[in-house]
Amino acid sequence: MLRFAHTEFLWGLAFVPLLIILFLIVRRWKRKALASFGDREVIRRLIPEVSFSRPVVKFTFFITAYALLIIGLADPQIGTKTEDTKSKGADLMILLDVSNSMLSQDFAPDRLENAKLAIDQLIANLQDNRIGIVVFAGKAYVQLPSTTDYSAAKLFLNTINTGIVPVQGTAIGSAIDMGMRSFDFNDGTSKVMILMTDGENHEDDAVRAAKDAHDKGVTIHVIGFGSAQGSPVPIYDNGKLTGFHTDSAGHKVISRLNEDLCKEIATAGHGVYLRATNANSGMGIVMDQVNKMKQKNYTRKQFKDFEDRFQFFLAMAFLLLAAEFFISGRKTLRLSRLKLFEVKRP
Repeated sequence: MLRFAHTEFLWGLAFVPLLIILFLIVRRWKRKALASFGDREVIRRLIPEVSFSRPVVKFTFFITAYALLIIGLADPQIGTKTEDTKSKGADLMILLDVSNSMLSQDFAPDRLENAKLAIDQLIANLQDNRIGIVVFAGKAYVQLPSTTDYSAAKLFLNTINTGIVPVQGTAIGSAIDMGMRSFDFNDGTSKVMILMTDGENHEDDAVRAAKDAHDKGVTIHVIGFGSAQGSPVPIYDNGKLTGFHTDSAGHKVISRLNEDLCKEIATAGHGVYLRATNANSGMGIVMDQVNKMKQKNYTRKQFKDFEDRFQFFLAMAFLLLAAEFFISGRKTLRLSRLKLFEVKRP
């Protein structure tokens, strides 16, 4: 396992593309400036000591050394030993609605971003619980298998948007079935699903799926996102608002929270239903319910010992900087006069 002890230094890598762009701009400007004096071949003969290729080599050495130096300062570490540890917790499976209606803005900035923020806060407070994420619209997909790697969970969470599922719609029942298939029922831990949706189910029998899940020992809590009065469903093109979805009559489609269905699913899954607000997502109350459940021990592998590897990156960086320093920007005329492969004809 690879990790960085000081990840804040990795922000320095953001300057790499900027430096490359700046170098290319300056190099292009120099070429244009020389071209304004006349023919390029004539100019080469007038300034024989000037090398046009060595600055590229020097910059390549420099930018590579800079990147290696940043990585070295971040202190990459490699896990060398694993051990089995006992943890006590529950398996959580987040079912996140990513249908277009979750872009409605009755919650600022929209329903989906509020749901992702609630999940992010949940992950930040987890300790021993395993977490997985299923995203769904017209179909359901596993976005993150059950894991205790909370850093990875946050990375996967940041990639979620409405375009991640190609088939639009809202198939809550399919999401519940996918969550059931993602659980490992052999470890004996408590299983919990947290459904985050506006409740506009158009595809299947979500209540029946929730009952079947509870019959197998899975509790389903539901958090509803949306308002009773509803909000238009926006259309975005490359991140810019271009309009709103309309029906066959040309009227704006208004998406409303289907609170009745959300309550029915929670009841069938023997969980709680909460309606999210701008001030409170309700995730805290759901986790209180999870913590009251009987939780069992499970075994997980965890890296124990890590060895630093920063010295290799720093050594390579200093070698490249030294090489860059000793490479002259001018040609060595004595070497350039040597024509080792010239064939003299009699």
